[in-house]
Amino acid sequence: MTRHRIGTALALLVALTGVGAVVPLTASATTDTYAVARTASATTAADFAVQTASATARDAVVAALDRAARPLRTVEPGGADGDLRPLDRMVGGARVVGVGEATHSSHDFFALKDRLFRHLVEEKGFRTFALEASRSTGQRLDAYVVHGTGDPRRILREEFQRDYLWWNNTDYLRLVEWMRAYDVRHPDDPVRFLGDDIGWGGPELYDAVTDYVAGTHPEADDRFAALYRGLRPSVPTGPYMEQYLNKPYAERKEMAGRTGRALELLKRLGPGRDRAAYDVAVQSATAVDQVARQYGFDFADPAQVAASMRYRDESMAANVVWWQEHTGTKVLLSAHDAHVAYETMDRAHYPKMQGAFLRDRLGAGYVSVGLTFDRGSFNATGPDGAIHRWTLGPAGPGSNEATLDRVRYGDYVIDLRRLGSPAGAWLDRARPTRSIGTDYPDEGPYDVALARSHDVLIHLHRVEAARLRDR
Repeated sequence: MTRHRIGTALALLVALTGVGAVVPLTASATTDTYAVARTASATTAADFAVQTASATARDAVVAALDRAARPLRTVEPGGADGDLRPLDRMVGGARVVGVGEATHSSHDFFALKDRLFRHLVEEKGFRTFALEASRSTGQRLDAYVVHGTGDPRRILREEFQRDYLWWNNTDYLRLVEWMRAYDVRHPDDPVRFLGDDIGWGGPELYDAVTDYVAGTHPEADDRFAALYRGLRPSVPTGPYMEQYLNKPYAERKEMAGRTGRALELLKRLGPGRDRAAYDVAVQSATAVDQVARQYGFDFADPAQVAASMRYRDESMAANVVWWQEHTGTKVLLSAHDAHVAYETMDRAHYPKMQGAFLRDRLGAGYVSVGLTFDRGSFNATGPDGAIHRWTLGPAGPGSNEATLDRVRYGDYVIDLRRLGSPAGAWLDRARPTRSIGTDYPDEGPYDVALARSHDVLIHLHRVEAARLRDR
C-alpha cells in the first residue's frame, strides 16, 4: 500500500511501503570486526569483548542457517525442478500458499512465482494463481486462460493502470501465456486466474448483477439501476480510480451505502432456477460493494485510514477463501511480503494483514512464504511522480538480509518452522528488513520478525528490476 499521499490517492491500493534505503557496502565477517577493534583508538577492551561476542553469535546463526538452507538452482521457470522438492514438503497439504515479494517490481520475484506455480501445478495439484488485482481483472484473465478469450497483452494494458501498473510486465505476460497453453493441453482440468483485490471494479461486475436480475427478477430492475447509479465505469481503469478518489467523502460514503443495499436486496430476492448464475451475481455484487466500501472511508482521519487498510486485507482474504471453497482448487496467492505475513510491520497504519486473516480462516491450510534480497534493483515511483529504476547495495549491518546473505548459497529456501537455536531465536526477533512498495524512497526502517511473519523464507542474493510493458 502507498499510504503517504494522505488526502488524495492516499493508500488505497497495491503496495505496502517499508524499508529499503540505499546503503553502502558493509563488512560482515568476523575478521573485519576484529580489525575495527584493533584500529579504533577509542575502543575499550569491554567494547572489543562485546563486538567479539556479537560476531561469534552471528557466526553460529549463519552456521545453523547453512545447515537448514536448501539451494535454489534458478528463479527462472523451465528446466529441472529437483531443487524445489524440499519446498513440496514445506508446503505440505496447504490449500493456499501465499508467496510474497520484497519489492513490487523486481523481475526475480515475478519469475520465481511463475516457476513456483508451474511446479505446484505439476507436483502438488495447484490450479489457481491469485494476484493483487480486482475480481473483474481476474475474470478477464481467467477467460483468456481457460477459453482463449481476448488478447492478454490488451487485457494487461487495460486493467493494470495507476496503482496496478506494476503487474503489466513481461513476466506476468509469460505466466498467463503458459497458463493458457496448459489449459489447451488439459481442458478438463484447467488452471485458473483469480483477482482478489478491491481497488477497482470493472463493468463486468455490474453487468453480472443486472443481467441476472433482468432475467430472474425483472420487477427489481429499476431499483438496481437506482442503487448503481453513477457507479458502473464508463472510463478506463486509471481515470476511474482517480475520479473516485477525488470525490468528496460524503459522496463516496453515500455510494458505499447504495452498493450495500443492492447486495442485501439481491440476497433477499434469492436464487431462481439457475443457482450457479445466482452465486456469480452475489459474488459480483459483493465485489462491487467491497470496492465502494474501500473508497468509503474518510482519508483525512488517520483512524479511518487504518480501518480502510484492515478492511482491504480482510476482504482480500475472504475473496481467496471463497474462491478456494467454491472451486475446490489449491491457490498460489501472489502479494507483497507484508500482505501474506502473519504479523504487521506497522500496526498503527496496517492493523491486521491478509496472511493473519487467512490463518484465522484456514489454520494449517495456509502457508506463508516470505521473500528477501540482499542487493539489486526495482521500479518504483519517485518523489517527482515518475517511475524510476532504483538500485540498492548490500543490506546494512544489523538487518535480517545482512546475515541471511552470508549463507553459503546465493539463493535458497528455508523452513522457518523447523529452525532450532540459535537461528530460530535470531529470526524470531524483529530486525530492519527491506519491504519496498510502489513509492521510493520511503519511510522506515520497519522491523520484521521473519520467523513470526512467515512459515517459509526464500532469500535471493541479487534481484533486477522488472521489465514493464507499455511504458
